Amino acid sequence: MRRFETPYIADWFAVSMRWIALTGILVSLLLHGQTNATTLIAPTLMILWNSLTSVLASLSVRTRYHRQIALTIDFLLAAAFFWQQGGLTNASTWAALYPILTGTIYFEVWGAAMAGSGYALWQVFVLRNAFAENTMRSLSELALTLLFALVSALGGRLLMRRTRNARRAQLDAEERRRAMESERLRAIYELTSTLTATLSYKRVLDSALDLGNAALNPSTNLDAPQLDERLVSAIYLFEGNELQVGSARRYTNADMRVRLHGNEGLIKKLLDEGEPLLSADVGYDPELGRIIAFRACTSAYGFPLRSGFNLYGIMLFAHPEPAYFTTERCKVLDIIGRQAVIAIQNARLYQDLVEEKERIVEAQEEARKKLARDLHDGPTQSVAAIAMRLNITRRMITKDIGAATAELIKVEELAHRTTKEIRHMLFTLRPLILESQGLTAALTAMAEKIRETFEQDMIVNVDESVLEHIELGKQSVIFAIVEEAVNNARKHARAKHIWTRLKMFEPEIALLEIEDNGVGFDVAAMNQSYDERGSLGMVNLRERAELINGLLHIDSTLRKGTRIQVYIPLTEEAADRLHHAKK
Repeated sequence: MRRFETPYIADWFAVSMRWIALTGILVSLLLHGQTNATTLIAPTLMILWNSLTSVLASLSVRTRYHRQIALTIDFLLAAAFFWQQGGLTNASTWAALYPILTGTIYFEVWGAAMAGSGYALWQVFVLRNAFAENTMRSLSELALTLLFALVSALGGRLLMRRTRNARRAQLDAEERRRAMESERLRAIYELTSTLTATLSYKRVLDSALDLGNAALNPSTNLDAPQLDERLVSAIYLFEGNELQVGSARRYTNADMRVRLHGNEGLIKKLLDEGEPLLSADVGYDPELGRIIAFRACTSAYGFPLRSGFNLYGIMLFAHPEPAYFTTERCKVLDIIGRQAVIAIQNARLYQDLVEEKERIVEAQEEARKKLARDLHDGPTQSVAAIAMRLNITRRMITKDIGAATAELIKVEELAHRTTKEIRHMLFTLRPLILESQGLTAALTAMAEKIRETFEQDMIVNVDESVLEHIELGKQSVIFAIVEEAVNNARKHARAKHIWTRLKMFEPEIALLEIEDNGVGFDVAAMNQSYDERGSLGMVNLRERAELINGLLHIDSTLRKGTRIQVYIPLTEEAADRLHHAKK
């Protein structure tokens, strides 16, 4: 026996026809009171045989030469019943159906002809004595058997042809479905490959929409895929607090310029719930109704492009057919949306790296300019003054030894001061003490050098328990922030006292404060005119605060000093909490 994946329809037809014939035989026996042990032998065997074939059909199991065996057993059982009945009776008339229907189903015309002819010959053999008594009735029974065989042959041929065509159509549809599913998987694989292979925002968005269209409408013709021209799609990305078109398909030029706010309708639900949503009346959506391309659409599917707390935008697909977005298509769009989010994250990280590289280059360039300015304003001027005083001293030696000696003392003091300034500059450029002894020692050394070099007072207060949660890289950035702020207070604010504090603000968030008693400034006016200024001190503070994922706050009042605060998250959860609190 062999087992098959799908059942044979012919076996089920044969089983059904046998049960119909058996029903006729049993009803006829009951109506004529012929239900004794002898008359029920053949019907009982028929019932057992058909029960066995029913089980085999339900299990999709066939024996070798299954059709030939089935027809032979049906013919023998029908012949035995006819012979046991002793010829033509009301019950035996039904027995002709038994082999003829089986032959018709399994072998069509030839099967019906063979079964009918064989059963007719058996009738002649069994009824050979009855022919002499009632020839007309016997001939009519034979003719009826042959006529039934003919009708069964023609009907069976038509039925099996239609059944075969239906089966072929079903197999073709299944093959097409498999091909479409294979094409859909190929499109998704291509999407994944394309999105992971590119770091360009524009290419990521275009690929997501194009391959989304291909996945929603897969075609077996890979060279010329049939895309649905009625499908409208778009990806919106946040630009500030607005959503603007990143990429779109079937949009008009006017649609490309429309910006959305997500205050109502489908977009608001997507942003609030953070889950994919299906809309049945997108054409009447209060916000999307502004898009001309959506007015001809009925159904729409939206997917929020988010990862964790980061919301990048939304992806929309719309179609005129109300039932276009089936469960299967929605699942495909979910896959595309998730892959698009990953690709957007990668593209954004790459863009951040590019921008960070540019910032590093700019910072290095600014550091060189700052070093040049500091050298020009400090040691260069001092060296020039030393050279000038030495020239004056050289002329005074021959005239006034006392005055020349006093001038040499001044030159020596100036040289010592210049040396201190150069050492302070070298210290701020690369504080080796920070790497060897930590932030507290580095800030203390900075305070001592400022007090010694510039005669300004810097007070340092650092909570050592905070430093246990800050790695050395962040400590270097904190040192750079303090150095920038202290230089601003020393040079521009002319502060006599500068306080530097590092403490715990709240669990997992530290607070760095640099406060002075200098002249102060108008923060709002400074921010408005900052682009026209040559200094980049404020920009440096903001960029360095961003390097440690912190928030910068500056509070200053004229003639009352300045206070700079940097809130520093110590964990990723604290960073999310801090930046969401800012929004």
